[in-house]
Amino acid sequence: MVSTRSSSGALPPAPAAPTKTPRKPGSGRPPSSRKSASSSSSPAGWSHTPSTLTLLWLGVSLPLVAWDTGYVLLRPRSMPGGSLHWPLWAPYALYGQVDHMYGLKQWSAGNGFTAAQGTLNLVESALYAAYLWLWYSRAVGGGAGGGRRALVGRAGGLALVVGFSAAVMTLSKTVLYWLNEYFSSYDNIGHNNLVQLIFLWIIPNGAWLLFPTFMIIGMGSDIIEGLAAASEAGVKSE
Repeated sequence: MVSTRSSSGALPPAPAAPTKTPRKPGSGRPPSSRKSASSSSSPAGWSHTPSTLTLLWLGVSLPLVAWDTGYVLLRPRSMPGGSLHWPLWAPYALYGQVDHMYGLKQWSAGNGFTAAQGTLNLVESALYAAYLWLWYSRAVGGGAGGGRRALVGRAGGLALVVGFSAAVMTLSKTVLYWLNEYFSSYDNIGHNNLVQLIFLWIIPNGAWLLFPTFMIIGMGSDIIEGLAAASEAGVKSE
């Protein structure tokens, strides 16, 4: 008996009942389930909402661009003395003297740059209209007391690509117009005094540099955010 007690005392104690290590919340699912949930939740959290400034700018600029394009493409009837000049395009009698690209000088010379730009205005405006239509018809949320409706999924991605492309187009055309004056030795605006140049040419045309740049930055950030979310979801699902 003594020997038996001695032997049993040397043996290790009987193993205790196995205990499960506490798992982190959500780790009880199989790995495949965790990956599936991750890949579906990340893109779902992405959305695009037009900023207030973007909507205000498009609300102001689209009618102005339509007015400007109509004048350019309907010349000479829209010019002073033409059958369509009064009253819709009467302000262009002054602007044609400020910027000769819009006046009789370049029209008589057969300069087609302004008409070419006006034709591109039609494409640009169609892109902006498509962007607004996608937001108006496909946006979700924004109920009573909620925020502005947002675009998600494929519709959101399509609207962003369209809006971003239109903003880049607007900025590029405007920069090209300014560069045309620079490389033409300011042939069409150099006759103005400083006050006329600032208030009748630089400020009005500068708006088409400032606001499209703002849109490019905002929409570009949303595009990058969406691509990053999709990329991270793809990595987690592997």
